[in-house]
Amino acid sequence: MASIQKFYQKHSDKQWLAWFWVPTLYFAEGIPYFLVNNISVMMFAKMGVPNGQLAFFTTLLYFPWFLKGLWSPIVDVVKTKRWWIIAMQLLMVAAMVLLTFTLPKPSAEMVASGQTPATIFWLTLVLFILTAFASATHDIAADGFYMLAHDQSSQAAFIGIRSVFYRISSVFGQGVLVFIAGIVEKKTAAASPDGVADIPFSWQVTLGVSAIVFAIITLYHIFFLPKSKNDAPRVSSDGQQANSVKEIGRSFSSFFKKKGVWLAIAFMLLYRLPEGFLIKMCQPFLVAKDGLGLDTDMVGIVYGTFGVLALTLGGILGGIFASRVGLKKSLWWMALGMTLPCLTFVYLAMAVPTNPVVITIALAIEQFGYGFGFTAYMLYMMYFSEGEFKTSHYAICTAFMALSMMLPGFVAGFIQEKIGYVWFFWMVMLCCVATVVVTFLAERKVDPEYGKKKVK
Repeated sequence: MASIQKFYQKHSDKQWLAWFWVPTLYFAEGIPYFLVNNISVMMFAKMGVPNGQLAFFTTLLYFPWFLKGLWSPIVDVVKTKRWWIIAMQLLMVAAMVLLTFTLPKPSAEMVASGQTPATIFWLTLVLFILTAFASATHDIAADGFYMLAHDQSSQAAFIGIRSVFYRISSVFGQGVLVFIAGIVEKKTAAASPDGVADIPFSWQVTLGVSAIVFAIITLYHIFFLPKSKNDAPRVSSDGQQANSVKEIGRSFSSFFKKKGVWLAIAFMLLYRLPEGFLIKMCQPFLVAKDGLGLDTDMVGIVYGTFGVLALTLGGILGGIFASRVGLKKSLWWMALGMTLPCLTFVYLAMAVPTNPVVITIALAIEQFGYGFGFTAYMLYMMYFSEGEFKTSHYAICTAFMALSMMLPGFVAGFIQEKIGYVWFFWMVMLCCVATVVVTFLAERKVDPEYGKKKVK
């Protein structure tokens, strides 16, 4: 391990070294996030939990990403970002193992009724919360480590790369893992005398696979994640934390003293409003009897694989586009990419196509637009976080990002149960007005040169 770190230090000025840790770091950042916020939705939907309860309780799991701004200064001043990354990954491995062995097993009759109470999954929810807190802390450290290792132009150039591998983890989580669950589900149905699938067992296998893969990544990072010269805790010469409480308070308060902070908060809360409603109901819609009624493994293919690949392509092109023209000029194009493709879900709900090619194309269009549009959101948060406490300020920004997903998520399921899928997706389209308004206001305040790749 020491020889690896010496190699990193010797070639620390070489940008290509980032390929050894950026891909795996953001793949690792994605796995627990998608496990807690996306796979849990599909799992509870297949377990027969009603949409209202499903959306409400899985939205509660988002709280750590909202609250992480409260403890992000601690990550900024205590220990190194690398230490926090490794520690949180080890904690998440333990939580995933416990999730695998403690998952409840409701009866086939209860699952089929669609009225499985979410309360029987109390231990699962507790472990998901633990994973979420560890994952949110890991995000703080990983994003801080990323910004310490890159200058502004390099951040813009590599934002597409980190987005790619973050989305590859989404393919693994929403595609591969969901596909595995679907295959196991069908195999247990075929082996059962009455043809009833063992849905709880299929998700137990899925959680076990995720634990094994994440443990392998954690082991890799223990040995291969570099030690950056810029990654150091704020300590005094005698080794004690220097004015740590004061530093934590100053890093937090300085965020709200930034020029244009309230406009920035409005942007972070409303830019993704349509997605905040859509994301909680899209997977239940795909498997619901009053939706498209797809098999679990088919969802893993059309949404979790092809959909995420389209999203990834959108992220790559978004990163390239932003690095060439800058954040200011790319904002409007990306806002359109974020909003217009939501019409595809209106089409799917009204037409209810059965052709998997048509469904895949529709989902790919929506996901491509979202991937392209989300690039501006990430780059805007980096732009607003610039300054002395960029790690904690970026974490506070991502906390507002989490809140933007939570507020609509709490009520999305109950609204859908009241008005049905067709009117629900029309309501999502109406929310696009909020995205347009905040984009108009924020674009005028952005530095025209921010994010442009510097020409040498």
